[in-house]
Amino acid sequence: GRRRREAAEEEVEETPQEKKLRLAKQYLEELRQLGESRPAPGALLGYSCAWGKVLGNPAHILLSLQVQPPDPARIRVLRGHQLPVTCLVISPDDRFIFSASKDGSLIKWEVDSGKRLCVVPGGKKGTEEQHMGHASHVLCMAISSDGKYLATGDRNKLIMIWDAATCKRLHIFTGHRDAVSGLSFRKGTHQLYSASHDRCVKVWDVGENAYVETLFGHQDIITGLDSLSRECCVTAGGRDGTVRLWKIPEESQLVFSGHQGSIDCIQLINEEHMVSGADDGSLALWGLTKKKPLVLARQAHGEQDAQGLQQPYWISAVAALRNSDLLATGSHSGSVKLWKSGEGFRKLEHLLDIPLVGFVNSLKFSAAGDFLVAGIGQEHRLGRWWRIKEAKNSICIIPLKQKTTASSPESPGSS
Repeated sequence: GRRRREAAEEEVEETPQEKKLRLAKQYLEELRQLGESRPAPGALLGYSCAWGKVLGNPAHILLSLQVQPPDPARIRVLRGHQLPVTCLVISPDDRFIFSASKDGSLIKWEVDSGKRLCVVPGGKKGTEEQHMGHASHVLCMAISSDGKYLATGDRNKLIMIWDAATCKRLHIFTGHRDAVSGLSFRKGTHQLYSASHDRCVKVWDVGENAYVETLFGHQDIITGLDSLSRECCVTAGGRDGTVRLWKIPEESQLVFSGHQGSIDCIQLINEEHMVSGADDGSLALWGLTKKKPLVLARQAHGEQDAQGLQQPYWISAVAALRNSDLLATGSHSGSVKLWKSGEGFRKLEHLLDIPLVGFVNSLKFSAAGDFLVAGIGQEHRLGRWWRIKEAKNSICIIPLKQKTTASSPESPGSS
């Protein structure tokens, strides 16, 4: 009886009507995506049984089966930032990468050629009025799902909105009282969510250059944020030890806990599941209807010897290939790790290591799943606790070889 009560308490309350509405919306969204996007490798496998999956688990494409260890000689290293790369995004069509750094600069890269198409240099502190770009560390960035707008956030409390095609600055949002640490556009819209070290989440309408509302709840600095199609977002709350799901229309939040250390990074896998990483070295998979992790991998990147003490390597970046079972994690352990999340997201299986020297401050999968991009720095994106001198401040494009011929060689962004 006690076990049943505990299980019932762990479940987030949802009425039958809410569940029906949620499942119907999810099914329509999957049909819309299927109609407007080119299928990712293995997507037909995932969507052929989409209706059946919606009634149970969301579409779960088994892309991990196609991944093989990449040839180190085929990993492309792009240099352009003077200081550690802190964040990056890939354009929705997989043709361009946007990256930013502690030096305040923004760079737009072409994936196929590796060329710098546009560079917005960082300015000196105090030159914000005259300078077009950032004058402090850029900590986060996001791109809208139509590829029109790019948003960047810095330590100086500013959010800048850019035309992604021309790299021209369109607007500056002010309102946060501390560093802006997380940004995400709601999929299919120009609604922007921002998170900050001031512990709050703000909602903006980029198309109208308008502030919408502020949400409060975290007890410590927010370190990361992500969103998908629904009118909600998820955040990592640093040392308050919680992950939160914010329901924007209801102005309510769900609180999840399971990590022991500071939760530094988070990403949604699909509308029902997410992954997070912490400085205690743990990696957690969550279902949005349970308040505890579905699975928790401790010391995911092993341990380091720090002043004679064995300390776990911090998880500094996580990435999920949307609606698939493929995950990636980064640290300063000398490699990026790829993981397979088992059916029902109740297992985490280590697939392979990709050697990379330095702090992995950002990770992103291409939409088609044929390459992974890592933002590398000599220092962690949020501080200067360690410095790895042999590391290069760079962007690394890692091809993910696939055994099948599901993706055509000429697909955009294939390496």
